[in-house]
Amino acid sequence: MDYSDLVLPEFLRETASTRRVLERAPADKWDWSPHPKSRTIGWNANHLAEIVGWVEGTLTQTEWEINPVGGEPYQSPNHPTPAAVLAEFDANVESARAAIERVSDDEMQVTWRLLNQGQAWIEEPRANVVRTFILNHLIHHRAILTVYLRLNDIPVPGLYGPSADEPG
Repeated sequence: MDYSDLVLPEFLRETASTRRVLERAPADKWDWSPHPKSRTIGWNANHLAEIVGWVEGTLTQTEWEINPVGGEPYQSPNHPTPAAVLAEFDANVESARAAIERVSDDEMQVTWRLLNQGQAWIEEPRANVVRTFILNHLIHHRAILTVYLRLNDIPVPGLYGPSADEPG
């Protein structure tokens, strides 16, 4: 079985669930956070769209320098509305899907590096990066956003079965 046959169904399932959460992100509470040390609803929504966008670069390049010495550091998106986040998310899911469908099993074993000022923060085979840095990271921030929804009395969609708001 090819790598894409293994990961693509999971990727599509998790991104579909993530989209359902993003659809409920409230524009009127975009700047809300539960604690001064916590990120906002808007930041988490933008981050979810951003994370999916990392797939294509991970599968087509061998490294990503997020803060080059003497250069401009990477900037996360800062879309001001849920509609703009959903548009980026959808575009990133499609480019990620195409990249996963194209990648060979041999390419998934190539080491990929995340660099900060030339220092490796992550250095692992692409297959590991997609699973941990991207998919697990996506699920983590989606979970944060579902808690934020609950704290604001916004119905939480069922993700792996029913939720208290969608009993099925």
